[in-house]
Amino acid sequence: MREGGGTNQNCGAPARRAIGRLGDLNDGHPRVGPWLCISSAQYFIVQFLVALRWSPPYSLSKDTISDLGNTACGKFNDRFVCSPLHAAMNVSFVTLGVTMVLGCALLHHAFSSTGSRLRTLGFSLVGVGGIGVIVVGVFPENSVPAFHGIGAALPFVLGNIGVVLLGFSLSVPLAMRILTLFLGAVALLSLMFYASTHYLGLGEGGVERLVAYPQTVWLILIGAFVLSKRWSHERR
Repeated sequence: MREGGGTNQNCGAPARRAIGRLGDLNDGHPRVGPWLCISSAQYFIVQFLVALRWSPPYSLSKDTISDLGNTACGKFNDRFVCSPLHAAMNVSFVTLGVTMVLGCALLHHAFSSTGSRLRTLGFSLVGVGGIGVIVVGVFPENSVPAFHGIGAALPFVLGNIGVVLLGFSLSVPLAMRILTLFLGAVALLSLMFYASTHYLGLGEGGVERLVAYPQTVWLILIGAFVLSKRWSHERR
């Protein structure tokens, strides 16, 4: 029995060391986490630039976000897809995913003084969503569709649930909590329509954006909030 307990402790040691290092990084460089979250804005910028190269023009309502990372030209799911800058889009997916994982880990430490299990679960779910976004970038929709679909489901479902949980658990001003809950609720409600193929006149791509974008917008906003709070604290 003692040997088994020792083995379990040894197995958990690397995880504890990693968590400790993240805590040390946040303590020594408290702006890193917020800036990582704010850097999620690259996701929108890259989408815009990649879409500009499409011919025929990319449609925000008809075409999906994943179409921008499709590595082939031709028919895909009854749409004509041709994304010359697909590599840039897939790098953007991976970058966003890494940002979500590391940003949430560091922000979790930033809010640790007012912690709760619900807050920990919320950040963890958004972080798992980030792993899914990495999978989306590594496996474009036309490569291994099953992996791509699983990757997309993680932020769509778990990540957005995480945002809602954080809306209930973070110690932030009321307006920020309401905005967090609103973004999470819009994403989850839109997911219900997206999963049932009811596109509300917005098209598949339009509804997909209502599922995907709120989470990234929240990352940028929470990063900016924490950063501004630190600036205000340092000026005192």
